[in-house]
This record gives sequence, structure tokens and C-alpha cells, in this order.
Amino acid sequence: MTFSDKAIAYYNSLTAPTSLPPEIGVMNPYQSTDVQQIIRIFYNRFYSDTTPRIFVLGINPGRFGAGVTGISFTTPQNLRRYCGIDNDLRDTPELSSRFIYQVIEAFGGAKEFYSRFFLTSLFPLALTKAGKNYNFYDDRATTEALWPAITETVKTQIGFGYDRRAAVCLGRKNETYLRRLNDQQSLFDRIVTLDHPRYVLQYKSRDMALYLDQYIRVLADCLPTN
Repeated sequence: MTFSDKAIAYYNSLTAPTSLPPEIGVMNPYQSTDVQQIIRIFYNRFYSDTTPRIFVLGINPGRFGAGVTGISFTTPQNLRRYCGIDNDLRDTPELSSRFIYQVIEAFGGAKEFYSRFFLTSLFPLALTKAGKNYNFYDDRATTEALWPAITETVKTQIGFGYDRRAAVCLGRKNETYLRRLNDQQSLFDRIVTLDHPRYVLQYKSRDMALYLDQYIRVLADCLPTN
């Protein structure tokens, strides 16, 4: 089976957890037939092989990115513009997607980037609280309720085909949890961490060129040399 075969089957089978605190909402776009079609096109276009990828792991999806399209850090408009995948989904604002696709373009475009990297998250579904984005680590009860699912998510996804020599963590606080997971499961030989794309655009936009260079250098450094 190819990377795409495994990824498509996984995303089409995702269900929302039932053990979350009552005020935490979960978005599961993979139940939509439109998103299921996007998943098939995207993975068959960029992952229809057995090449191991370097994993780039965020926190959990935002409600305007993968919470809509099912593709990590990807809004409907960026899916059209950069990945060449037409869709009828409503355009959404997402700072993280804006930055990530600048990185992807600087790396040679979607075909080149996705041939080497897999963008994903520790938890695969978008979380909300009071209608706003919520991170799995924002409260202890949510973290502990989701920890078995987080563990299963990453263990299952590395089965798509991964290069264990390095993982890229997006977000400084996220690093705490990826390292905790790695200490428990011994999945990656090393973890390198970058500031989260949303942090870059929200607080460091004047230095965006510097962050873009840093992303490219770190990602390139994680690639195998042989």
C-alpha cells in the first residue's frame, strides 16, 4: 500500500472522541463527502508512493484550515491556488496557512514539498471552545482526555511511511507534549522545534522573512543526505 492509500483510509475512518469536557467542541470535516473527495485527490496527487516523509507536527487543526478542508494548514483558497485542487468550500481566513504556503513555495512548491514532508498534528481534529479555536493543551482535563487519542494518532500516521531520524515540531509549548510522547513511545531520533506559524504572523510579522529563512534551513537540515 502507498502512503496515500493508508492516509485516505485513516482520515475516512476518523471519529470524534466522546470523553472531552462538555464545553469543548470537535469539528470532523472528514464526514463530508466534499472533504472526502479532497482527501482522495490531495493524497493521490502528492503521496501516491512509498517514500518515507519527514513529519512536521502542529498542535491540532484550526477551525478555518484543516477544520474545513481536512488538509493540515490548508484553507480552501490555498488548496486551489497552491495545490491545484478545485473546491466549492467557502474561503476562510487562516494566518497559519498563509505562512505555511509561503514556506512551501520557497521550498519549490507543493509537489516538491509534499514529496519530502508530511504536515500533520498531534491531534487530527479541530477543537473549539465558545466558538473559537482551542488547543488540546489549554487545560489539563482536555489534555489527559485526548492523550490516548494523540498517542494513537501519531503511531498510526507514522505507519503511512516516515523517516524516524527527525521530526519537526511547530510551536514551543507543543514541543513539551511531543517530547512527552516521544519519551513514552520512542518514535523519533530527534525533534527540532520552530515557532508556530500563527505566532509568527500574529506577533512577529515584521520579521517574517527571517522566520521564513529559519523554516527553510531547519526543514532542509532534517532531510536525509543519502
